[in-house]
Amino acid sequence: MRIPTTTYRIQFTPEFGFENAKAIAAYLADLGITDLYASPIFKARSGSTHGYDVVDAAQLNPELGTTEEFEALVSELQSLGMGWLQDIVPNHMAYSSENHYLMDVLEHGPDSGYTDYFDLGWNAPFADRQERILAPLLGDFYGVSLEKGDIQLQYSQTGLTVNYYSLKLPLRLESYTKFLSYNLGKITRKLGRNHPDFIKLLGILYILKNVPLEVVDKQRQDQIAFIKGLIWELYTTNDDIHEFIEDNLKIFNGDVGNPESFNLLDELLKDQFYRLAFWKVGAEEMNYRRFFTVNELISVKVEDSRVFNNTHSLIKKLVAESKFTGLRIDHIDGLYNPVQYLERLREKMGDVYITVEKILELTEDLPENWDIQGTSGYDFLNYVNGVFCQKETKFWFDNIYHSFINTRVDYASLVKEKKHLILEKNLAGDIDNLAILLKNISNKYRYANDFTLNGLKRAIAEVLTVFPVYRTYITPEGISESDRATIQEVITQAREQAPLLQNELTFIEKLMLLEFDDSLTQTEREQWIYFVLRMQQYSGPLMAKGVEDTTLYVYNRLLSLNEVGGNPSHFGISTAEFHAFNQKHQANWPHTMNATATHDTKRGEDVRARINVLSEIPQEWEEQVNIWSYLNQDRRSERHGFAMPDRNDEYFLYQTLVGAFPFDEDEESSFLERVKDYMIKAIREAKVHTAWLRPDSEYEQACASFIEKVLDSSISSQFIEAFRPFQQRIAYYGIFNSLSQTLLKATAPGVPDFYQGTELWDLSLVDPDNRRPVDFELRRSYLSTIREQIKTDILALIQELLTHKTDGRIKLFLTAQLLKARKNYLALFTEGDYLPLEIQGSHANHIIAFARRQGNQTAIAIAPRFFTSLIQPGEDPLGDDVWQDTHLQLPANSSSAWKNVLTEQTLEVTETLPIAQALAHFPVALLVSAEC
Repeated sequence: MRIPTTTYRIQFTPEFGFENAKAIAAYLADLGITDLYASPIFKARSGSTHGYDVVDAAQLNPELGTTEEFEALVSELQSLGMGWLQDIVPNHMAYSSENHYLMDVLEHGPDSGYTDYFDLGWNAPFADRQERILAPLLGDFYGVSLEKGDIQLQYSQTGLTVNYYSLKLPLRLESYTKFLSYNLGKITRKLGRNHPDFIKLLGILYILKNVPLEVVDKQRQDQIAFIKGLIWELYTTNDDIHEFIEDNLKIFNGDVGNPESFNLLDELLKDQFYRLAFWKVGAEEMNYRRFFTVNELISVKVEDSRVFNNTHSLIKKLVAESKFTGLRIDHIDGLYNPVQYLERLREKMGDVYITVEKILELTEDLPENWDIQGTSGYDFLNYVNGVFCQKETKFWFDNIYHSFINTRVDYASLVKEKKHLILEKNLAGDIDNLAILLKNISNKYRYANDFTLNGLKRAIAEVLTVFPVYRTYITPEGISESDRATIQEVITQAREQAPLLQNELTFIEKLMLLEFDDSLTQTEREQWIYFVLRMQQYSGPLMAKGVEDTTLYVYNRLLSLNEVGGNPSHFGISTAEFHAFNQKHQANWPHTMNATATHDTKRGEDVRARINVLSEIPQEWEEQVNIWSYLNQDRRSERHGFAMPDRNDEYFLYQTLVGAFPFDEDEESSFLERVKDYMIKAIREAKVHTAWLRPDSEYEQACASFIEKVLDSSISSQFIEAFRPFQQRIAYYGIFNSLSQTLLKATAPGVPDFYQGTELWDLSLVDPDNRRPVDFELRRSYLSTIREQIKTDILALIQELLTHKTDGRIKLFLTAQLLKARKNYLALFTEGDYLPLEIQGSHANHIIAFARRQGNQTAIAIAPRFFTSLIQPGEDPLGDDVWQDTHLQLPANSSSAWKNVLTEQTLEVTETLPIAQALAHFPVALLVSAEC
C-alpha cells in the first residue's frame, strides 16, 4: 500500500481539466506534495463545477479532457513520484437526462434492465410498482408550467421526449401509439390506404400494440430500438409523414392562453412511469432516495452487487493499473450498509489506501472494524481549530452574543428545533416512507397493531432528532455495544421528549436492537432488518441538514467554531484534549487525513484563524461590534417594525467581514459581491426569514442593500474608518494563528491535506466561493524565488517574509519547509510516537508543543497561540522580550544538539528548551535532534 506523505486537493472543472493539472504537477512536487487528491473525475452532468453529479461512473468526464490527456497527467505524476488519491461517489448520481441508466428506467419502467439500479420506492419490500417515480424538477407548479408552454413534446432520432428547458425525459413505448394514432385519418386521406409508407405506419402501430409483455431487458430494448428506427425512417424520407408528426407535436404542445389545448399533453404525461412536479413537492412527497434534500441527485443501490460492480468497474481498472493509488469515499454514511460496502471495496480494490468522508462528534470513534486508513480529516480540523479558541472567555461570549441579539439561545434546544424543522419541511416525504414501512411491520403484532401511522411518524421524528451522532452501523449480522448504547440513550431521551409515545418508542427500540421474536418468519425478519438499515440512512442527512446547513447559520456566538463536523456549543479545545486526540490517532489511525480546509468547509482556514482571535479579546470585540451596529443603524430597512437584517444576521455579517476582508485593496470591489452572495446563501440556509423552499425577496434585498451601504465608503466612511483598524489588527494576529495551525497539521499523526490554493492566505467562504480559480503561476513564481533564497541567506529571506506577511509568502515558505522535513524524516512522522511536552514559565498557556520519537530520532513541534496578550500589531512573537522565562521540558534521554529545520539554525540545550531560543527567528519551530 502506498501511504501518501502529503495530499493536495484539486477541484477539477471544465475550465480546469487534466491538462491544467499536468501543468502544475511539477510545482506541487516542488512544494513537497506527494499525492494529488482529485475531486470526482467521472462523467458528470454537463458544466458540473464539482463532479458529484455523476451520470456515468464507468467513464471519465470528457469535459475534463481526453483519455490521452488523462494518461499524460498520470504519466507526469508518476515521473515525479507522485500518487493519485481519487474521490469517488458511491451513493448517488445526477437526476439528469444525461444519466442513461435512469432514462432507461423512466422510459421502460419495471421492464428496464436498470430498475434495481436506483434507490426507488419500487424496490422496497412489498412495494407498489404502479406508483409513478417522482420527477420534482419543475421551477413552478406542474399546471402552470404546462399551460405556459414550458413543457414541450419533441421528436428526434432518439424518439419522443418531454422537454423542460435542458431537461429531456423519454416517453414510454405505449405513448407512441397514442401520439401516432392521433389525426391518423388526416394522413390516411393524404397518402391513401395503399401507399407503402402508410402501410408501414400501420405496421408500426400494430407492432407497438403487440410487443410481448414477457420480453424484457435487452431483447425488449432491441425491439423498441427497431420500432424507433422505422418511425425515424418514415419521418426523414416521407415529407407527408414528417408534416403529420410535426403537426401532432404542435397540437399536443397546446396554445398558451388556451388551457383546454394542453389536455392531450397532460393525458400523455399522466401515462408515463414518472410524474413531473414542482421541485418543492420533493420536500413532502418522495419515492426515491436523494442525496440529503437535493432532488437532482438520486441515490443508487450500491448494496446490489451488480450496481457495485458496474459503478466501480473503471475505478477498479485504474487502481489495478496503479493510476489511482488511493480512494476517498464520499458520504459513507448515506449507504445502506457501509460495513458491507467497505468489505466489498477492499476485496475488489486490494491493498490500496482508503479514507472515508465521515463526520465524527468530538468524543466519537471511527468503527475499528473498518478496513480503512481513516477519515478525510474533519475530526482533525475541528480539534486543531478549537485549540486556538480561548476557552476561558466562553461565558463572556455568551453574554455578548445574547445581549447583541436581545435573546438567549440554548444550542442543544436549537439543534432539536432545527432538526424538527427539516423533518417537517424538507424530509417530510422521506419520513412518511419510513412510517409506512414501520406501520406495515407493526400491523403483524398484536401489541403494535393499534399504532397509528401518525403516531409512528412522530415517534420516528423524536428518535431522529435526538440522535447524538450521524448514524449507527447495525447490520443483519448484529449490533455493536457502542451502537447498542447509542440506541438506548436515544430512546431514553425520546421518551422524555414525547411521553405520550412510550409504546411506539419501545417498539422502535425493539426493532433497532434486533430483538427478534422467535415467531418471525424469514420474510418478516428481512423486512425488520430493512427498516433498521433504512432508518440509519436518514439520521445522517437530518444531522447534516439540521445542524450543518441550518443551525450553524443561526447560532452565531463565534463563527470560527461553526464548521462541518464541529459543535459550536463546545467553546474551544484544551491542549490536553488536543494531545489525547493525537495520541489516539497515532495508536489507531496513524494514516488518517488531517485537513484544515476542504471543498465543503463553511469558511477558509485563515478566516477561522482570524475569528478565533476574537475569543482572546471579548471586551474589545463587544465594544467594536456595538459601535459598528450604532453607526449602521440607519442603513437597515424595516418591515412591520422589524429590522432587516435582524440582529442575529447582522452579528453574523460583522464576524464574516472581520474574518474574510482581503489583505489586498484591489480585491475589495469583488469582495462586496462575494459577501452579498455568501449572505444570501447563509440566510437561506438559516431558514428563519427566507429559505430555498420559500425565498423572501424583500428580506434578501434588504440584506444585500445593507451590505452595499456598509461597505461603500462613498455613502458614508464612518463604518469603514471604525472597522478597518480593528479588522487589520485581528488579521495581523490571525497570520500567526495560521502559521501555528499549519505546523500542527504537518507534524501531528496523520497525512496533512492541503486544499487548492491554501499555501497562500485562504480567505474564502463557503462553496462556490471556495472554488474560485487559483493563481498557480503566482504560487509557482513565489516558490521558485523562495527556494533560491533559502540556498543563499535563509535568515534574510525570513526577515523579508516577516516584513511582508500579507502577501502570503510566509505561509508558503513554512509549508514548503515542513513538507521537506516530512520527506526527509518520513518514518519519524508516520510511525513515531506522539509525546505531549510540558510547558512552564510566564507564557506556558501560549504554547502547544509535542515530540515525535522513533528510536533515537526525535522531532519537536512548537506552535504559539493567543498572541493578543503577547505582542502589539507590527511586532513579531520572537525572542526573549516576548517569551521571557517560558520553556519546555525535553523528552527523557534527548540529545543536546538540535536543528530547527525551518530556519536551518542549530541549538545546544539540555533538559529544558527556552522558547525564546527556539523562536528566535521564526514564529513557529520544528526541531530535529542531531541523531536524525
